Amino acid sequence: RGVPQDHKKAVEWWSKAAEAGNAAAQNNLGVFYDNGQGVPQDHKKAVEWYSKAAKAGDATAQTNLGVCYDNGRGVPQDHKKAVEWYSKAAGGGNAAAQNRLQVLNSKKGRQ
Repeated sequence: RGVPQDHKKAVEWWSKAAEAGNAAAQNNLGVFYDNGQGVPQDHKKAVEWYSKAAKAGDATAQTNLGVCYDNGRGVPQDHKKAVEWYSKAAGGGNAAAQNRLQVLNSKKGRQ
């Protein structure tokens, strides 16, 4: 069906859209860098792309950026920043962010 999966080609196309300011493409490019698909794995570059998309209001990118801060992946671990990004995404209706906020709050309650 369709064309064979080609992560390098996907990165090429996502890069063009991301550089043109498309927030969804910026988030997707971040995922490729985060997972090392089609490019060498680079968590710092993933954070750069997630940040651009998150600042543009992309709730999935806000969640992904929250995960990076939550786990210290590509950035120093910072639970306050994680909560900040999860909260923005949750406010936009992102269920994954809402769940992560609940998990963080339940951990906080047990400390």
